[in-house]
Formats: sequence, C-alpha cells, structure tokens
Amino acid sequence: MSPSETNSSPAWELLLPAAAAPARARGRSLQAALREAVRSGRLTPGTRLPSSRDLAGDLGVSRGLITEAYEQLTAEGYLRSGRGAGTWVGDAVRAARPPARDLAPRTPGIRADFVPGTPDLALFPRAAWGAAQRAALAELPHDGLGYPDPRGLPRLRTALAGLLARRRGVVADPERIVVVSGVAQASALLGSVLHARGARTIGVEDPGSPQHDRLYAAAGVATVPVPLDGEGIAMEPLRASGTRAVVTTPSHQFPTGIAYSARRRAELLAWARDVDGLVLEDDYDGDFRYDRAPVGALQGLDPERVAYAGSVSKSLAPGLRLGWLLVPEWLAEETVERKRTLDLGHPALDQELFARFVERGDYDRQLRRCQRAYRERRDALVAALADRFPGARVSGIAAGLHVIAGLPLRDGSEEGFLARVRGAGVAVRTLAEYANHGAHHHAEACPEPGEGPSGDASGTVRLVLGYAHLTPARIRAGVRLMAEAARG
Repeated sequence: MSPSETNSSPAWELLLPAAAAPARARGRSLQAALREAVRSGRLTPGTRLPSSRDLAGDLGVSRGLITEAYEQLTAEGYLRSGRGAGTWVGDAVRAARPPARDLAPRTPGIRADFVPGTPDLALFPRAAWGAAQRAALAELPHDGLGYPDPRGLPRLRTALAGLLARRRGVVADPERIVVVSGVAQASALLGSVLHARGARTIGVEDPGSPQHDRLYAAAGVATVPVPLDGEGIAMEPLRASGTRAVVTTPSHQFPTGIAYSARRRAELLAWARDVDGLVLEDDYDGDFRYDRAPVGALQGLDPERVAYAGSVSKSLAPGLRLGWLLVPEWLAEETVERKRTLDLGHPALDQELFARFVERGDYDRQLRRCQRAYRERRDALVAALADRFPGARVSGIAAGLHVIAGLPLRDGSEEGFLARVRGAGVAVRTLAEYANHGAHHHAEACPEPGEGPSGDASGTVRLVLGYAHLTPARIRAGVRLMAEAARG
C-alpha cells in the first residue's frame, strides 16, 4: 500500500512526505521529519507514539525503518522508551511552541479574598455527580448523543419546570425553557433578540453587575443605568430613560442586598405592560435565604412580561456552564432560533446528567447542604466584623452570598484604607465599584428589617464582602488581616 492510500490519522500525516521519499533516503527522511516534529512542538513532550508495527502499517513502510528511527531519536534524547512501556516524546528538547496560557480569573498573592461571586467549590457533590454521570452514560441511547433540541432535552426541561415552580414560584412551561450555558448566555441571547426587534437600549440597576455593559454591547444594545431607592429600581428614572427593557435582581438585589417591595414589583410590571416591554429577572442566588421566608420570583406574577434566568453557578459550580432561560411566549420562537444558530444546543450528556441529578433529589440535597454552610459563614463574617470593627454597620445579610459592610475610617481616608488593606493581600471591592458607567447618582438602599442603617456616613467605607467561598476560619483570619491593615 502506498502512503497516499493509507488511512493514517492526522497526527501522523506529517510523516507521509518522508515515507514517500526514495527507498535509499527513506530512513534518513523519516528520522529528520520526526526530529523536526519534536523540535517544532507539533509533537509535544509526553506524547505517546504509536508502536513501530502500527506506525509502519499506517505509513506503508517497513517496520525496521520505524524501529531504527525510534532508536536513533531515543539515543539523541528526542524520544524516551521503556521495556513494555512504549515510546514517548522526551522532555529534553523544549518545543518552539509556547505552552497554552490559562486566562481563567485568578488572584495571585491574595491572602484573603472577599470579592463576591464564587461559591465554595469544595462543596461540589462529586460522589452524587459521578453516580449520575455513570447512570447517564450507561442508559443514554445512542441517538441521545446526536444534535439536541436547541431548547434542551425534554427530560431536563421537564425536571427544571418542576424545580423552578416548586422552589421559586415560577410559572414554568417546559416548552418555553431554553437550556443555556449560564446567565451570561441568557442575557446575550435576549439582547440579540431584542436588538433584532429594534431595541437599542436596555436599563440596568445602578449599582449592579459590571458585566452587563459588555454582554449587551456585544448584541448591539446599550445599557442605561437606572438608580435604586429603598424599594428597588427607581420608577421615575426608569420611565424617563425611554427604554422598554430592563435587567433586575428583585429577590436579592446585587450588590445592595435589598428585596424589591411588593409595591415596587407591581409598579415594575405595570411599567412593562404600559410600554409593551420586558423585564429580565436574574435570579442569581434565589435559593439562599437565612432569616426570612423566600421571596418568590417576579416572573410568577406576569410570565408574559418577565423573562427569567438562573444557573447552577452558585449552587454547584460556575465551571459547569449550565443554566436556564424561561421566556414569554411572544419571544420563545425567536429565542430558540437564535440559540440554534449560536451553538446548535447545549451538550446533550451534560443535560441528561443534570436531569437525573434533579429527579433523584440530589440537587435539593445540595441546596440544603449549601444553605447550612453559607448561613454559618455569614454568621462568622458578621461576628468577626463586629469584633474587629466596632461600630461597623452590616446590611443585606438575610439572603444571598455577600453582605454590605459600612466600616468606620479612623483617618477619614477611604483611599488610604483601601491601599493598606489591599497591600496586606486582602481583596475587597467597594460598593462604588459596582456603579454602572461610573455613575454615582444612585440613591442609598434602605436596610432590611432588623438590620442596622446602610446609608453612608462621614468617615465610612462601604464594602461588598463575599463569604460563600471562605471557611469560617478563613473569614475570621481575613477580617483580622483587614483590621490590622486598617490600623496601619
């Protein structure tokens, strides 16, 4: 069989020209090609090479030529081998290709990280997840690995509809649920659909998530910051903005921690009906309530004016990239088609796995486990702040995964306080850093019942402190570091 007729895998096609060299030069050509593949980085250190028999068959050359090439390059240090262990690319030659970079968010040199947004990944239920994965692999039919319904597998959408109706009071029609890779994709999808319908702006809470600008700008939609008052998003500025869509976190506003009042929820829905508009509800931490009854989702009050988005990023892990978007009927078809165009649907095996996880009650058990752990951590943070910062005022503690802490400044300089704290290796963010478009015109949020005042006072710095990813011991140590740094 000639080299051109082989069925060699792409990994070894780089040797085909050498295998086609004249017989007298073929051995040297194979050695040179293999040597250059290692030098250039096309074959990276640690790559296992085919057996001499298999590679000779793939290339259509004698096994002796391959054996000789392996022996020669092993002697030169390009390859390494062991009896019965195969032949591998060695580590002696540094490939010209640079190693792949890791662009995942990292905070090197940090001794205590109070930046909110990450759950405790050590709480991920590996055993239960592994059991669900094995069951999914064993029982999923072959055709279940084909291109899925772009909305998501019917089994998962049905499981999600039951879960969301039971836990969050959502009016959940499985036909209007779209499985997505998190709230970020849900936002991008809706932004794209709204843009196609002529929308050019969308309102966002101020202060609020710093990601909205980039997400909606990518869809061609500009964000309009709308201030808050003590009951939620302020209605007069929203009406004056001229926008017909707004993103909200009504159950536990991020970052202030307030829950929209019943009156404000009604006013917001009335506005949406008046302008023929849409409210996007980001229920980012709706399952975590400690000192008050759960506040039901806004979507349950008017499913045709509210799109509801959530994910497992806080309850399981953000790395799973798994979430859901529940859309009004009048947006469903366009949203599904946009999802189909974007990625042809979410990975089928992941969906099957999570459906089983929900059906077996594992997800509810995980939520209860996290609830207990995060309540303990919240209590540890509040106690540590009271101990180390006498006079501190803490709000937003009845729910969620972060608090707002108003800490007294001894020298009256917020800049000096932050410089010392961050210089000591403590990562913190101020409430002002969550102002959209750098605006600082938002009204101060009122405290929740039973909490201290949350308004700024002279000589106070307001921090947004996340605690879910920290053990109680690390929380206490971090607050101690912060207090020592604050004293200078």
